[in-house]
Amino acid sequence: MEHIRNFCIIAHIDHGKSTLADRLLEKTQTIEQRKMMDQVLDDMDLEREKGITIKSHAIQMYYTCNNRQYTLNLIDTPGHVDFSYEVSRAIAACEGALLVVDAAQGTQAQTIANLYLALEHDLTIIPVLNKIDLPAANVEEVSEEVCQLLGCNKEEIILASAKEGIGIDEILNAVVDRIPPPKGDPNAPLKALIFDSMYNSFRGTITYFRIFDGSIKTKDKLKFMATNAYYEADEVGILRLNKEPRPEIQCGDVGYLITGIKEVKDVKVGDTITSAENPAQEPIKGFREVKPMVFAGMYPVDTSEFEDLRTSLEKLQLNDAALVFEPETSAALGFGFRVGFLGMLHMEIVQERLEREFNMTVITTVPNVQYIAHLTNKTQKTINSPADLPEPAKLEKLEEPYIKAQIITKSEYIGAILNLCIDKRGIFKSQNYLTPERVELIFEMPLSEVVFDFYDKLKSVSRGYASLDYELIGFRESDLVKMDILINGDPVDSLSAIIHRSKAYDWGKKLCSKLKELIPRQQFEIPIQAAIGSRVIARETIKALRKDVTAKCYGGDITRKRKLLEKQKEGKKRMRQVGSVEIPQSAFMAVLKLDQ
Repeated sequence: MEHIRNFCIIAHIDHGKSTLADRLLEKTQTIEQRKMMDQVLDDMDLEREKGITIKSHAIQMYYTCNNRQYTLNLIDTPGHVDFSYEVSRAIAACEGALLVVDAAQGTQAQTIANLYLALEHDLTIIPVLNKIDLPAANVEEVSEEVCQLLGCNKEEIILASAKEGIGIDEILNAVVDRIPPPKGDPNAPLKALIFDSMYNSFRGTITYFRIFDGSIKTKDKLKFMATNAYYEADEVGILRLNKEPRPEIQCGDVGYLITGIKEVKDVKVGDTITSAENPAQEPIKGFREVKPMVFAGMYPVDTSEFEDLRTSLEKLQLNDAALVFEPETSAALGFGFRVGFLGMLHMEIVQERLEREFNMTVITTVPNVQYIAHLTNKTQKTINSPADLPEPAKLEKLEEPYIKAQIITKSEYIGAILNLCIDKRGIFKSQNYLTPERVELIFEMPLSEVVFDFYDKLKSVSRGYASLDYELIGFRESDLVKMDILINGDPVDSLSAIIHRSKAYDWGKKLCSKLKELIPRQQFEIPIQAAIGSRVIARETIKALRKDVTAKCYGGDITRKRKLLEKQKEGKKRMRQVGSVEIPQSAFMAVLKLDQ
């Protein structure tokens, strides 16, 4: 155990974590030169296309320092705010962290958020200033920022450029010298933390774990403490670029476990694995539960694929523990699931992965957040979808979730950002100058206002210079109403939304005109209405496709023409009563792009 070091890399998005991981793997010769490529740990096509890390990736390296060989277990983590749950799991399995800061951009919101997460777990932090080779790099100023943030000396900061390979030796030596070896008792009953898992159609569920006490051997009888499931270890091994089987994984090390588990729900991330014959008394503490921020309905395009969608979501949940879902039904779309996500990017990624990895095409409804309804009979009800909202007569008050938003930006954009946040019902709390040029703004805002397009708008008003991080601070009472969309007189539950009364009229008007563009014309007239309760607040009409029935009448009395037009009108009326309107998938997504 003296020669093991477990560490992760934490940073804001696009500060060079994956490139730094590539250089570390190259330097320790974990990967042959001919197999080397950019972002080698990002093995999903999606990660390569978008240039972001979505999953934490664990890999083991060997490094010789002072004539001793050390085993380094590296976990590369994502940087985007939507994947902070991945970061929290990686941190729970480590003793130290490399805090990577871009020398051109300085500390950003997610840098600070991830740092606090690491400090909560008492991790040793090694500050690394990356991209020092850039012409825009401001080494002196950013070093000052890092020193203020960590309370460290300038000498402790390692200057590096992952692209050019500068400072890589210093980083590896610092990992060996500064990060403590894992603590634990090799002779105590087995305790291992599951920090990730994935599904393989040939081998079943593959579990990634970190051992805190004891050891795991092949053919050991194991118990999963949260689910009370018992399995035998068919194969254990270490995580190199490919999985390498070993007869035993020792205390303090990171590895993988294959037990032939076919039941996806038997493995929970954050669970403790122990020995079936000599079990540990209590599970490992300090692992937090996931809290979804955004909820949306997901329905298969073909209703017969409902069970396939359930299986796909279960397998995806193994690999993405932040995903939660439960079945629900919709009058317009049939059977589907109410799915909880950590944010809009997370939702987009899940949709893409369902399509690519499981060939599932889904219809996604308007995303919304969780509300708490206080009823007149003094009970509370959690509302995840507008359809769950009780009648107004039974409702005493509605509470919505509020967040504390931390925005770091250049001082010249303060005015534009203040306007944006106040427009989104934000309450300004404080501002703090990190340097004369950079300022931190703190707001309290309703989560429902941040969910849709806040991040995109923040980036455009600040020309890409602002970074955002947020945390939930509780629920507050608000004047919220349920707005229904009626198409041809029938409410479409998938387009309903819970919205603040002051914004309902504007929102309804925009949505009706957007739907008018997207719904194809029919043989009959289609009214599109936005209503609160029984009161219609906005209306648009899609005109009918008409045939000129008077074309064959030339000359003669006007009454002949009128008679034909009246007859056509009657027919259109009857058609409208029996006709059904097909709503395209683009109409459900229109709500997300109302301002474009």
